[in-house]
Amino acid sequence: MKIIYQPPAPSAYNELRVEGGLSRKSLEAAEIGLSNSLFAVSIYEANTLIGMGRVVGDGGTVFHVVDIVVKPSYQGRGLGKVIMQEIMDYLDKNTCPGSYVSLIADEPANKLYEKFGFQYTYPKSHGMYKMY
Repeated sequence: MKIIYQPPAPSAYNELRVEGGLSRKSLEAAEIGLSNSLFAVSIYEANTLIGMGRVVGDGGTVFHVVDIVVKPSYQGRGLGKVIMQEIMDYLDKNTCPGSYVSLIADEPANKLYEKFGFQYTYPKSHGMYKMY
C-alpha cells in the first residue's frame, strides 16, 4: 500500500464513493471539487484506490473534513484511522487559533472521529444541508 497526498482521478473518486456507500457526484463536480481541495490523502494498493479523505475550506477560518471512505473489502484494517491521522497532522500544522474544523459523521464512523477529538454540536447547533 502507498499513501499519496493528492486527490484521485474523478472517476476513481466516484467509484470508491459509490462502493463505500456514499453518493455519486457528477464528473464535472468531482473535477472542480477535487482540484480545489486544501489537502487530500489517497491510499492505493498497486493502482487501485482503496481509501481517501480530504479537507476543504478557506484555509484559515473554516476547514471541513470530507470524503472519508475506505473500500469495503479493506475496511476493518485501520485504514480509516490512517486517513484521519494524516488529516489531523495537516490540520495541526495549517490551522490558526480559532479555526473551525467540522465534519458530518455517519454512523458508525462517528466513533472514529470521536477518537480524534471531534465533538457533537447538538443540541447547541444543528448540522444542515441542501443538495442540488
